[in-house]
Amino acid sequence: MALVRNFGVTLEMIKWEHSVFALPFALCGAMLAAHGLPTWHQLAWIVVCMVSARSAAMAFNRLADQKIDADNPRTKMRALPAGHLSRQFVVAFVAVSCAIFIVGASQLNRLTLLLSPVALAVVMLYSYTKRLTRWSHLVLGFALGIAPSAAWIAVRGSVDPHIIILTAAVTCWVGGFDVLYACQDYDYDCGAGLHSVPRYFGIRNSLLIARLLHLVMLGLLLWLVTVFHLGAIGALGVTVVAALLTYEHSLVSHDDLSKLNAAFFTMNGVISVLFFFFVAVAILVKQKP
Repeated sequence: MALVRNFGVTLEMIKWEHSVFALPFALCGAMLAAHGLPTWHQLAWIVVCMVSARSAAMAFNRLADQKIDADNPRTKMRALPAGHLSRQFVVAFVAVSCAIFIVGASQLNRLTLLLSPVALAVVMLYSYTKRLTRWSHLVLGFALGIAPSAAWIAVRGSVDPHIIILTAAVTCWVGGFDVLYACQDYDYDCGAGLHSVPRYFGIRNSLLIARLLHLVMLGLLLWLVTVFHLGAIGALGVTVVAALLTYEHSLVSHDDLSKLNAAFFTMNGVISVLFFFFVAVAILVKQKP
């Protein structure tokens, strides 16, 4: 029973269901690289790498922020500060997740294996940036944004500058919604001396910054559609994303953050899945004679 309980608590700690944020964009990168469907071998190991890297990053973040989480009323009931999991268990979980990621990278190609330590460093060292810079939101964005470029490398075994457009778009997308999410910790960040956009610019201006980042994201997605010749279907996908982002921002205001979780968790999952759907259809339609 203890093993089952730890398993459930661990899944809650790493928020495994939020893998839907970055995974569809990684699959976009894989399909763009393959000009269609990658092999099942590639798809399987890309998913393994995505899930294991994200699991390692989330668990490492909980280790790095254990004291901060314990002091913050919003997060004090997380697994580590609440004592539901031991620090030793989480350290072991991080180590196992990293090992699985490296094994997965080795099954793809030589370049993915060589870059696997770099990828792990990016996704895990983000955890300390809130102590250093107000722009840690963009570092988190980049940690997720490398997913489509990594998937491209997994399929091609090389880097192409064009896929960096999607990396930049995801960076702005995640950075924007993380600015929104950080608004609920405004008072704590100010008192604890932690760096964040809301602490330095206030909640009202932070909402504007998040909107600006998402406008940049939409511009980058339109550029992506043009560069990869995704046509009307790809453009429709960007239009759908724009509509969903507009709705997401309508859920929050500087004096009412009560619907923030709906904006952060539900809408962003829908956005990533739907954009992948439109990209996948556009690519597969192009394949037809």
